[in-house]
Amino acid sequence: MITYQIEEKLTAEEFIEVLVNSTLGERRPIHDIERINQMLQHANLIATARNEGKLVGVARALTDFAFCTYLSDLAVDGEYQKQGIGKELIRMIKNHAPKAKLILLAAPKAIHYYPKIGMSQWEHCYFLDNVEALR
Repeated sequence: MITYQIEEKLTAEEFIEVLVNSTLGERRPIHDIERINQMLQHANLIATARNEGKLVGVARALTDFAFCTYLSDLAVDGEYQKQGIGKELIRMIKNHAPKAKLILLAAPKAIHYYPKIGMSQWEHCYFLDNVEALR
């Protein structure tokens, strides 16, 4: 049975394990434990899914609880996918900041998932990796 909760303290080791088991680890700094710890420390809304204590899903977000919530990570262990866990984690994040618009950047392997569960796509997204790129 899957249990869901909002967690204040998630260990880097558990987080890394679910990232790797979900393939999201391909795009996260899983070999830099200090950076992973900072990612967890500065996220202010983390929802988890556990099966008998084992972390099988996580949604990590940054929110002001009023206008916007950035869902930075949504990871579900591959053995537990297609059971509605990701959708329930998104629901939990959204319910904790109901006035805020939930925003995310889809991983390449997940671009077809989000419209299927009812999310709208927005074409006007920009990012800056390196400040030297500013002109």
